[in-house]
Amino acid sequence: MMDNLKMHTPDLAEENFRKLAALFPHAVTETVNENGEPLRAIDADVLRREISAAVVEGPRERYRFTWPDKGKAAALANAPIAKTLRLDRSRSVGRDGARGGTDSENLYIEGDNLDALKLLRQTYQGAVKLIYIDPPYNTGSDLVYEDDFSQETREYLAVSGQLDQEGSRLVQNAESNGRFHTDWLNMLYPRLRLAKDFLSEDGVILINIDENEFENLLKLCGEVFGKSNDLGVIVWDKRNPKGDARGISCQHEYIAVYARNKAALLEGSRIRRPKKNAAAILKKGAQLFSMVSEDYTLDDANADFAEWMRTRPDFSGGERAYNRIDQNGDVYRPVSMAWPNKMRAPDNYFTPLIHPVTRKPCPVPERGWRNPPSTMRKMLREGRILFGRDEKTIPNSKYLLKENMYENIPSLLYYGGSDADLLARLGIPFDTPKVVSVCQEHIASFTKPGDLVMDFFSGSATTAHAVLQLNAESGGGRRFIMVQIPEICGEKSEARKAGYETICDIGEERIRRAGDKIREETGADIDYGFRVFRVDSTNMEDVYYRPADYEQSQLSLLAENIKPDRTPEDLLFQVMLELGILLSSSVEEEEIAGKRVFSVAGGYLLACFDQGVTAETVTEIAGRRPFYAVFRDSSMAGDSVAANFDQIFAARSPGTVRKVL
Repeated sequence: MMDNLKMHTPDLAEENFRKLAALFPHAVTETVNENGEPLRAIDADVLRREISAAVVEGPRERYRFTWPDKGKAAALANAPIAKTLRLDRSRSVGRDGARGGTDSENLYIEGDNLDALKLLRQTYQGAVKLIYIDPPYNTGSDLVYEDDFSQETREYLAVSGQLDQEGSRLVQNAESNGRFHTDWLNMLYPRLRLAKDFLSEDGVILINIDENEFENLLKLCGEVFGKSNDLGVIVWDKRNPKGDARGISCQHEYIAVYARNKAALLEGSRIRRPKKNAAAILKKGAQLFSMVSEDYTLDDANADFAEWMRTRPDFSGGERAYNRIDQNGDVYRPVSMAWPNKMRAPDNYFTPLIHPVTRKPCPVPERGWRNPPSTMRKMLREGRILFGRDEKTIPNSKYLLKENMYENIPSLLYYGGSDADLLARLGIPFDTPKVVSVCQEHIASFTKPGDLVMDFFSGSATTAHAVLQLNAESGGGRRFIMVQIPEICGEKSEARKAGYETICDIGEERIRRAGDKIREETGADIDYGFRVFRVDSTNMEDVYYRPADYEQSQLSLLAENIKPDRTPEDLLFQVMLELGILLSSSVEEEEIAGKRVFSVAGGYLLACFDQGVTAETVTEIAGRRPFYAVFRDSSMAGDSVAANFDQIFAARSPGTVRKVL
């Protein structure tokens, strides 16, 4: 049995209704609208009884975060769209960095990110480990993402209740910039609602923001992700106070961090980051230890090592503490073994340690040892205890750096530089980009090899650059999805002078050049490419969605329900979106009985959009037992082929899901 593809994104409001109806089927009822037309409804009285909680309705006071048109913004997130993504081979890059290649697992999408998120949701729901976005800061200027909510000041005053019936202002000092808060909230709210669906159960979202909308952002995130999933806020000290401040001059911004499910994220693990300079410290220690000889003792190596550590201005105090090399060549720091609690340790935690040279007992910390005697004996056997010159010094434990390469993520980030020089070397003109090293640090902290990273306010594609850099350094194989609206560069901008027409042109070229640079410097065998897709109108004519609107004399149009400028490849990717097949899947073309057939993901989907499909083509496709088989509704060569279609599949591959468009 063949089912018709919808060829539009799901109606999320309808999905929510079905979920509620599945939970409480007896709450589903019917009513009529203002025109007397029947419609489905949910009986609020039944829900009250089921959930045993108060339901607040109407104008009653309650705690909530709201603004003009919030309801419309929520409806916008749920509303379906009849659009698609079209592959642009000329702008794509292969895994090896070759222009025009399409074998990469990374994606770059040109278009409004609200549309892109809706199109991608079916396929990538629950698949993204980290979303890292830097949305437009609200500086009081117009937003590129208007979503039909942009308002004139007078309209805002009316909607927000600041005008009386005659159109006069109700308050003398109305919010002079209130409408900009509303515009910004309406822009971000539906996008965050959709973003939540992309995150895996242990996924995380990071959002850069400045002081203008910081409080509103936290309220938005608390509503969308749940306050219980708040992981904290990183305050980024940029070391550069704003010169135009009228009050306290801000020199910091914020990074809000929320989990999809905090409990799932923290189950069996901690949120930690790699110690920034650990690799460099270990490398230096190994270099000095390799020089140890009769003429260059271990004490000499340690003296040079300590001096080298002191001269590193970018090292933290914690990193400088790892300033010793032991007889095995391991870099370490001494750490107290004293009982950490205020209450006294158990009696057997006071057993003294015997000094290895004097053979006399060493002092015991006032509250006892941190570890029980069995652990202390094990540490002695492994050489993990550091004694003083004699028994008068309390021994410490030896912390090896190679076993402590990670640290807790602090709430303060000190970085006052920029990537202006880096972009200049790449020949990429862009104002105020995210910093690659900072971005890379966060990606390393919250992801593991093979994870998927998304940025739907891609800008100059710093996030993609950081993913490539991290993969080259760690061999992690992380993948990215970038989304950017093709905003036009200003006529007099440096970008336009350099030949870049849109922000997408800048971002794509940056990924290409960054990939070339990383490959040249590291030689790493990673995926340097990305497939470029553009958000576009659906491939289908209006008759496909509303055949009932056409008269009997127009039924011939049903056979031509695909727009004349669309290719079979365009159809294929829209089908993949609806069926939830990764856009990075392998796509191969072959000829079967004279017809062009697409094989996706190694035959998981077989699709043929040619006309005049014969029984021979259908038989061979069925014989390969794909999970999905897709054809055009009008593609069969004759009535006999159409009549025998289901019988062929029933005999050769009854489990194949057959779809038509």
